[in-house]
Amino acid sequence: MEKHAVVPDVIDVVPKHVTEIVYPKGVKVELGNTLTPTQVKDPPSLKWNVEDDAFYTLCMTDPDAPSRKTPKFREWHHWLVVNIPGSNIDQGEVLSGYIGAGPPKGTGLHRYVFVIYKQDGKISCSEKRLSSNSGDDRGKFCIRKFAAKYKLGNPISANFFQAEWDNYVPTLYKQLGM
Repeated sequence: MEKHAVVPDVIDVVPKHVTEIVYPKGVKVELGNTLTPTQVKDPPSLKWNVEDDAFYTLCMTDPDAPSRKTPKFREWHHWLVVNIPGSNIDQGEVLSGYIGAGPPKGTGLHRYVFVIYKQDGKISCSEKRLSSNSGDDRGKFCIRKFAAKYKLGNPISANFFQAEWDNYVPTLYKQLGM
């Protein structure tokens, strides 16, 4: 995470644990491996160390929007779910529906960072709810600020992959009305 500057670009410290992330068809996220937008178009399954009766927050974010060289939209969040009981993401409260990687053509590799926070209890969020068909209000997000606002502390687990444009990206942009 430090080698690829996830620390300090997204989070302040490397979490103790690595989140296990597997996309459909068995594609795994492995601390900075390169995947394609086609491989990550559908939501993955995630596993992390959970405590009984605890709630968690999950965020997937791209700090490299529109490019790593000029990240003026840092961060563009792709998925945000709170109040996840254990690791049952489908039972959590979706603030932003999942959108796979969609780096613009010619912008090189983008980092897609998954962070997991343990909550002190259920939280009530004031953020606008965003569907998987909406790219609105996703840019200029900051998981650090979100974590501070809801007193989440540092992430307990994380993982990330890198991706650059492929021929699926125009399909994604059409889905988002871009």
